[in-house]
Amino acid sequence: MEMRQGQRRFPIFSVVKVLIAAYLVTMVILLVLAGLLYKLELSEPVVDGGIIAAYVLSCFLGGFLMGKLQKPRKFMWGMIIGLLYYAVLFGVSFCMKQSSAQVTGDVFTSLVLCVASGMLGGMVA
Repeated sequence: MEMRQGQRRFPIFSVVKVLIAAYLVTMVILLVLAGLLYKLELSEPVVDGGIIAAYVLSCFLGGFLMGKLQKPRKFMWGMIIGLLYYAVLFGVSFCMKQSSAQVTGDVFTSLVLCVASGMLGGMVA
């Protein structure tokens, strides 16, 4: 099967590498946040904000890295990274609860934040 000029395959290995990098950034940020929570006894709203910031920064970085790897349609690749990041996050969260997940506004807010920050990262790349 020949590829025509301008056609590209879906870069699965690049996507996986970028997602791993994004999750490593998330892990570092959440570890720092846990340390701050332990030492400073942060309030719940501050911790929630820190978690959201970790997601946004990680998706932005993922979108930026993917935009650097995939030159055409960088914003689209950033959106894909944000969506995949969120899908894995949601899937793991759903499995960990082991009960019927209640879909709330937080689920959609997190989805929008992940996709939008991934897209912004791709646009900046």
